[in-house]
Amino acid sequence: MLAVTVRDRAAGMAGVSLTEQPYPHAAENDVIVRVHAAGFTRGELDWPGTWSDRAGRDRTPSVLGHELSGVVAELGYGTTGLTVGQRVFGLADWTRNGSLAEYVAVEARNLAPLPAGVDHTMAAALPVPGLTAWQGLFDHGRLTAGQTVLVHGVAGSVGAVAAQLSRAAGARVIGTGRARDRDTALGLGVDAFLDLQADSLEDAGQVDLVLDVIGGDVLDRSAALVRPGGTLVSIVSPPAVRPRDGQAIFFVVEPDRARLTDLAWRLRDGRLRPIVGAVRTLAEAPAAFAERVPGRTIVRVVADE
Repeated sequence: MLAVTVRDRAAGMAGVSLTEQPYPHAAENDVIVRVHAAGFTRGELDWPGTWSDRAGRDRTPSVLGHELSGVVAELGYGTTGLTVGQRVFGLADWTRNGSLAEYVAVEARNLAPLPAGVDHTMAAALPVPGLTAWQGLFDHGRLTAGQTVLVHGVAGSVGAVAAQLSRAAGARVIGTGRARDRDTALGLGVDAFLDLQADSLEDAGQVDLVLDVIGGDVLDRSAALVRPGGTLVSIVSPPAVRPRDGQAIFFVVEPDRARLTDLAWRLRDGRLRPIVGAVRTLAEAPAAFAERVPGRTIVRVVADE
């Protein structure tokens, strides 16, 4: 099968290429998915799991990408809850070969059924932003109706989903970004937008929750904005500065079939929409790692459904 792989860590993005790889093996409780569309994160080249397995052994050449949408082609021994021919989407494990391929082996528990009427391209853009936003806002941030959340990088893939979910939960949303992000942010329904290059971050006032996807100085300065009892949540790094009377949390997104199912229905019903900035073919995927586009770049592996 064809897959987008990386072999040499020192080469960086220049080492990403389209290669022939063996058809994946379905281990116990695995599913082989024929990939229709896949998503990736440019930061994957810096992740330890891209280069070694859970035991620390080299696993290159590694197939990149971890988000996927497609059709079940094969079930591993003992796999239940899914059937051959079923439309599914979800996350491939961080330390196994990923989704930028014609086929991928995934733990069945990391996949959810994809409702009819949901396009594979949109579905592939949802797992990481959707689960990250939900877990940051509600599992870790305990956001409730009537509270105020400050979403950094609101026009990005995670921030955009976080803004939509927060609004649906009845929260007041303040978004941050660059001047060029203002229209996108307002289109997402934020109550206020701060240009991080022109406005003062402190103009946000006191908030119940900060969801950070930027890190650095923005993360450090955000601690002072958290109300007593509030929470500062980051997906970039553990906060070095903590709120005076609140929590500071760093987390890495985890697969969650039940939550993916909920997000898929929101997508189908038009209540949630991830931002897709570009769609590329599998052959174009290596070059896409160097592109910079608003929103997600999704790789369409199968041209037609």
